[in-house]
Amino acid sequence: MGMGAILDEAERHRKSLVYYAPDPGDFREQFDTRNVEIAYRELPQSAPEPFVAIRDDGRVRGVIAVETIREYLRRPRLDRRDTDAYRAIVDLLDDTVFASLDRRQLLLTAREFEDRTWRVGTGTLHVGFQSAARFADQRSLYRRLAGETDLDVHAYFVVDGDPPAVPGLTVHTEPASEIGRHWFMVFDGGDQPDQQFALVAEQLSEDDFYGVWTYDRSLVRRALAEVPSAAADRTREGAGPEDGAEDRA
Repeated sequence: MGMGAILDEAERHRKSLVYYAPDPGDFREQFDTRNVEIAYRELPQSAPEPFVAIRDDGRVRGVIAVETIREYLRRPRLDRRDTDAYRAIVDLLDDTVFASLDRRQLLLTAREFEDRTWRVGTGTLHVGFQSAARFADQRSLYRRLAGETDLDVHAYFVVDGDPPAVPGLTVHTEPASEIGRHWFMVFDGGDQPDQQFALVAEQLSEDDFYGVWTYDRSLVRRALAEVPSAAADRTREGAGPEDGAEDRA
């Protein structure tokens, strides 16, 4: 089954967006998803700017300014993100199966989830980095998560030789296609179950992913159950080469 099963399950969950703007434009083409129906409505005169209303199970869950979504789709710089705006995207576009995401967009999403786990500070977090090189890019951040909170952090990636060690973090390595093909984050919520989430993205090409994030408890439980099937037979905690020079922020 594996992590791909989470994507298959999420595609069966239908969502709808209502796009309010002076004219339809190309928003539908830009917002490339597998399980979302998009309807257009003319922008009300009282509205200050175009917006999208997110509907789920027949009710409106919230609205997001169209410019915020376009900014996310334009692959903005990580150091220039509007935290409140991107938190709205992460909060309201859950269960949206994106047909095409690049690594920068996934990093933006992951940043919001890393902030969430930091604020909770307890529980178990599983993160699939695909490769040792990708893990090295984020090692300083995960060193803090593992060392300065009560989180039980597990990292999964394919590696040649001994894996890098981070005190307090459990590293799983295995030359398996499941780990190399999927970028994932799964959090059980710790002592705040309403904070649990799963993010799963399958790599299609060098910088193109098909992915989803969800707070649906049944899907998160499914993702937690799938993690061991993707994980390593070899588990290392605080073992391996010395943690090296400071990593890229």
